[in-house]
Amino acid sequence: MRVGQRVGETNPGRKRRRNEDSYVCDPPLFAVADGMGGAQAGEVASSLAAAALKERGEGDGRGEERVAELIQEANRRVHQRAVDDESASGMGTTMTVALFHPDGSISIGHVGDSRAYMHRDGRLEQLTEDHSLVAELVRRGELSPEEAEVHPQRSVITRALGTDPDVDVDTFTVQAVEGDLFLLCSDGLTTMVDADTMTAVFDRNRHDLHAAARALIREANERGGDDNITAVVFEVLEGDPDDETVEAVVTQPEEEDTLHPEPAAELGDGDTSIVSVQEIRNALAAQGAVDAVGAAETGDDDEPHASVAQRLLAALLIVALAALIVLLVVKGLAR
Repeated sequence: MRVGQRVGETNPGRKRRRNEDSYVCDPPLFAVADGMGGAQAGEVASSLAAAALKERGEGDGRGEERVAELIQEANRRVHQRAVDDESASGMGTTMTVALFHPDGSISIGHVGDSRAYMHRDGRLEQLTEDHSLVAELVRRGELSPEEAEVHPQRSVITRALGTDPDVDVDTFTVQAVEGDLFLLCSDGLTTMVDADTMTAVFDRNRHDLHAAARALIREANERGGDDNITAVVFEVLEGDPDDETVEAVVTQPEEEDTLHPEPAAELGDGDTSIVSVQEIRNALAAQGAVDAVGAAETGDDDEPHASVAQRLLAALLIVALAALIVLLVVKGLAR
């Protein structure tokens, strides 16, 4: 078995100035990381985690063990940076990883609420379970999946890289067959686009994964683009791993995808924040404690950009001041 087409694409969405998502599209390894934290800490956290995977050595483990090993190394780097750099304190990132093996098996490791999906025979199956407050409530039967999709605390996660020296990693293996597509994505896609729409996108673009990834991001932006959006897609084919494959890796979004029709929103209930498992247990034990979970941290501290008119006026003032100085100097010399 071999990896055929693969594509990774990321987009800031329509309401964020910065993109705090990172991804890896480097066969046989694929990953998505969605950072969180004040200022630029989220961007730093996801970048550090992705770099740990890109710089991977041989390692001792295989399969699920290897995936867990890679995620633990990513966690160590993010946590150490948060300890060493006061401005990065409290930062973290989700991470979902897929490691392809020549026998067609795929080892998956997962922390947070980014997701892995498999598209097979016209059906899209979610492979990972979110480590989030609402997902826990759904598993306990206290929320329906439909209620979870619109819950005000849907972005509160219970597990992330970087918050502790070690992290619990969910690992499992799936066996791929020829023609399977795998999608790794951040919640900026899944909170905007439902599974039926994603399935339809893959059905329409089955033979062009570049077009599929762009269509997924476009769908998310057309529905509001509330968060950064990242999609990594790859297909599994029969054949020798050394066979020629088609690769499409896009890192720069089209202009239409980067438009910001609204001012950058104040970050609030939709932002990702982290709570501990014990905090979740305490909240659930108290019943109704969901309301006690605080609003998520704010994260967009960029200053507004000056308008074109303001910059032009400033330039004219500088030119006028320079001309006045020259005039005074000339008069002084004439005396």
